[in-house]
Amino acid sequence: MGSLVRLLAMLCSGLVILGFAYFATDELDRGSKTQKGKLDRELSGEFGDPTPIAPSPVQEAEREKLNGGFREAVDDANDVLLGPFTNLIDSNDRWVGHGVPAALALVLYGLGLGTLANMLPKRREHAADWRAPA
Repeated sequence: MGSLVRLLAMLCSGLVILGFAYFATDELDRGSKTQKGKLDRELSGEFGDPTPIAPSPVQEAEREKLNGGFREAVDDANDVLLGPFTNLIDSNDRWVGHGVPAALALVLYGLGLGTLANMLPKRREHAADWRAPA
């Protein structure tokens, strides 16, 4: 039973880490494009916000098409795993809003389930009588 809990802990932790890595690469790419866009607008004399805060359903559907099946599966699993921690953080910063729940999830799933797996009774290697010589 302990090995099953340990496997679950590693799987949950791996999904949280992979989801955060995807988030970080998206944010770094978005930051680069935003800075480039600001520079282009400044040089051309245009001003405005190129990235909306809340994307429309059409923009959301396009973004899901770009990500692919595996990425969407990781994002969906990450949403479920981080769900209990999202209401604990009230910040407008994207990195804080995603980083703190990810860290709390790693503590709960990685450390908590790993500790639980170590505390569960282990299967005996042999079932010999204690009076028999080993």
